[in-house]
Amino acid sequence: MTNRQILQAMSGLMAGMFVAILAGTVVSNALPRIIADLGASQSSYTWVVTSELLAMTATVPLWGKLSDLYNKKLLLQLSLCMFVVGSLLAGFSHGVGLLIFSRVVQGIGAGGLTALAQVVMASVIPPRRLGKYAGIFGAVFAVGTVAGPLVGGVLVDTSWLGWRWCFFIGVPFALLAIALLQRTLHLPTVRREVKIDYLGALLIVTGVCALLIWVSLAGNQFDWASWQTAVLTVGGVLLLVAAVFVEARTPEPVIPLGIFRNRTVSLTTVASLLVGVAMFGGTVFLSQYFQVSLGKSPTVAGLMSLPMILGLLVSSTVAGQIISKTGKWKMYLVAGAVVMTVGLGLLSTIGAETHFALLSLYMAVLGVGVGMLMQNLVLAAQNDVPAAELGAATSVLSFFRSMGGTIGTSVLGAILANRVADEMAKGLSESGIAGAAGGGSGGESSVPDMTTLPAPMRSIVEHAYGVATADLFLIATPFALLALIAVVFLKEKPLKTTSGMERLAEESSGAAGDGVTAGTPEAARPGKAASPADSGPAAPVG
Repeated sequence: MTNRQILQAMSGLMAGMFVAILAGTVVSNALPRIIADLGASQSSYTWVVTSELLAMTATVPLWGKLSDLYNKKLLLQLSLCMFVVGSLLAGFSHGVGLLIFSRVVQGIGAGGLTALAQVVMASVIPPRRLGKYAGIFGAVFAVGTVAGPLVGGVLVDTSWLGWRWCFFIGVPFALLAIALLQRTLHLPTVRREVKIDYLGALLIVTGVCALLIWVSLAGNQFDWASWQTAVLTVGGVLLLVAAVFVEARTPEPVIPLGIFRNRTVSLTTVASLLVGVAMFGGTVFLSQYFQVSLGKSPTVAGLMSLPMILGLLVSSTVAGQIISKTGKWKMYLVAGAVVMTVGLGLLSTIGAETHFALLSLYMAVLGVGVGMLMQNLVLAAQNDVPAAELGAATSVLSFFRSMGGTIGTSVLGAILANRVADEMAKGLSESGIAGAAGGGSGGESSVPDMTTLPAPMRSIVEHAYGVATADLFLIATPFALLALIAVVFLKEKPLKTTSGMERLAEESSGAAGDGVTAGTPEAARPGKAASPADSGPAAPVG
């Protein structure tokens, strides 16, 4: 594909990726109003948050495997259609049960978008040229992550729109992405005999869901040391052990265990998990810190995250361009991990009195580190696997990054609640104010409405959330340091100059009669413009 064709195809991919990210972030500032309007409980609040994330994380490997077997363009459009259906159901929900179900449907669609967008990129763009385009995707990821809560807050605060538009707003983007993909993305069809590993898929999904439900609800709905913890952890581990047994013996596993024998895949997977814990687990609570500790409105809190977004945008774009020109990528992974670790360490020093200029500098440092690291981990793995396993390798990295984010958010959220309770009890006791319990157990305490608190109490709450949030970044810092160690042990290999589709054609040409239909390799060589005839399926190779 020419640069123009790639940019045209990327327009649909970027719209789809923005939709997937928006689904998980736009409701964060709207949830209190949603739960109140539907007359739901605090337990329902938790499930509205976790159901979408659980569905997305658990289905990413399945979408990745399907992309190795079936038409990637059709799967992308199917995942977008599922997102549209889930969004419409959520927007028209008049009960919390339907809302939770619709969030599951949204999550399944978002899982497809998360995995398939990067798989399609690797299929049509050679790794040597992928860096500059990956930087653009990193920018879209950053904008969706930070703009989501801001947009949600504005929609809820606008009387003639309301919280239902938090779900409707993604529908036009999804429909636009479907149309753009149909018009601009032309992928050859891969036809081969396949056997779907339904048992392995079921075991992986149920095992992962059991563990994610545990980390999402432990410390809130039940104690960490409880019979529910025992059932979910033991059951989840047993299911995943059974999944490994099945995957090792099936001809078409959902997650080919052999890819973990590849040193690059194993190390980038570990690094992705740790980045998920450090990055998502730490930054997800920044909006709450802005609103509670610094006393800002939801809209202003969203704007305050812009320094981190700008840092990520600049570093991911610049690093991607340089990688494409030089073919060297490891130094940027190492530098990104170092800068991310420093950024988290700096944020561990914040408090209720931290000046916004200093806070902006710390967030910008973190954004620069994440921008150099996150997308280029995927690039390193995609460059080092056979073309037939691009989908599986890409989805494994996305899966572990999402799982790290879920674990980090849940565990650090429980730590935050307990630290806030302890600091409030300490502050109340020192001030001689009655009721030094500080809101009960950390897992059950609710976020206070700062506008209704008297000045002495407001000062205590602001200090408590400032101290607790800083502690979260201090806890996240060692995970970033471990990610740095994993990246240091990566072996740099030259970036390939052929796309995934070209490599697939070359690999399949070595196996006579394998039934693979691919695009003509010569027509897609860098520097040669593709004619309209080149975009369709060519004669079987091999």
